[in-house]
Amino acid sequence: MKAFTPEISNIKDRKVLAVTVIGDPNEAQPYIEALYGTAYGTKFKIFKPKGVKMEIGELSAFWPDAHLKPRKEWTGIWGVEIPDYVTEDDLIQKNPDILVKIEKWKGGTVAQVLYEGIYSEEGPTVESLHKFIAEKGYEIAGNHEEIYLTKPDAKVPKTIIRYIVKKQGQ
Repeated sequence: MKAFTPEISNIKDRKVLAVTVIGDPNEAQPYIEALYGTAYGTKFKIFKPKGVKMEIGELSAFWPDAHLKPRKEWTGIWGVEIPDYVTEDDLIQKNPDILVKIEKWKGGTVAQVLYEGIYSEEGPTVESLHKFIAEKGYEIAGNHEEIYLTKPDAKVPKTIIRYIVKKQGQ
């Protein structure tokens, strides 16, 4: 994937550990820690002793209402992909006050772009992706999703911005 060059692709359904946060994304750290703590606690306390390798995917987030509400009221649904064999009964919750649960995130046809830069300046890239979607004869059929390929403090943060799409009129 080339930076700043939108593309149409297909992704599979994903099983994820997820946590939902209401508020400014910059204040989500305790929830992300609970998410990763649950993922790695489960990996090392449940599956490693059994000799089972549990892969944990990149951090992703859906932002279903970011375009509708002030930043301090945004809904962020944060997740990391996990193998299909992991069940709710396997989970070792890192923080009993923050529920991490298993969800199925729907795949399908997507429009996506690799963005390089700080999150607060991704607006023009998102607009360019929206334009690309329309030009290719598609319309957005899902929430704004971001896949974080680097840590936020990376010299050049890298993020995939993605939408499930469908052909216009379908």
